[in-house]
Amino acid sequence: MSEPAVIIGIAAGVLAIVALVQIFLLQRRVSAVPPDGNIYDALRSLDEDMNAVVQAIEDLRPRLRSVEARLPGAIRYLAVVTYDAYGNISGHLSRSVAMLNERRDGIVITIMVGRNESVFFTKAVRAGRGVEQLSPEEEEAIARAVEM
Repeated sequence: MSEPAVIIGIAAGVLAIVALVQIFLLQRRVSAVPPDGNIYDALRSLDEDMNAVVQAIEDLRPRLRSVEARLPGAIRYLAVVTYDAYGNISGHLSRSVAMLNERRDGIVITIMVGRNESVFFTKAVRAGRGVEQLSPEEEEAIARAVEM
């Protein structure tokens, strides 16, 4: 095949693709018109649908306010520190878990695992500080939680 014939073939292919795209776009515009041609009914239906959406949003507003009001009390910060509490057992089986809300109030749960016994206890946290004396691991759990 000669070079001009190839160029003409490529140009014809490009023109065909452009024509197909234009036809596709025109079909999309025409398909927006209802089959019976009644644009007013289509617009009225669209308006009713929009009103239903607006009403649904209005119905959700009180629920959203309720969730927003409770959100500061939800757990926002969480961290776990693992360690060997007694030294007679290894594997970092003991844990201190800090769970704090937006105001950095919450709780530290500590589980100390030993060979002969395991101890579980909790301590309250207010504004990022223990209400009771905290162990270094519990303080570390709080510090890690609020850093995240």
